[in-house]
Amino acid sequence: QVQLVESGGGLVQVGGSLRLSCAASGSILSINVMGWYRQAPGKQREYVASINSSDNKAFADFVKGRFAISRDNAKNTVNLQMNSLKPEDTAVYYCYARASSAIMSMGRYWGQGTQVTVSS
Repeated sequence: QVQLVESGGGLVQVGGSLRLSCAASGSILSINVMGWYRQAPGKQREYVASINSSDNKAFADFVKGRFAISRDNAKNTVNLQMNSLKPEDTAVYYCYARASSAIMSMGRYWGQGTQVTVSS
């Protein structure tokens, strides 16, 4: 079992910055990938960014050049630095991890989400 807890969401003005964090805990054997999805009201959940155990990073096109992702393997955390925020970035941001646990091998786990609101 793996639990993911996000933090760092909030209200920010257009052009501002936020830093989201996600901490994984539980009976973790290994974490292959950690990353973020987001879901705006009335829209489908969409991929934002991810980082794997080799520190290879990937980003959705709409955040390239604005967001950065980092990982602290010792702390089992992933961070999403969001800069130059736009109103369309407003969404609930969900942390996910592809991880092995004592219960499940290489399952996908999700956090509860954290709200990011960008006001104009």
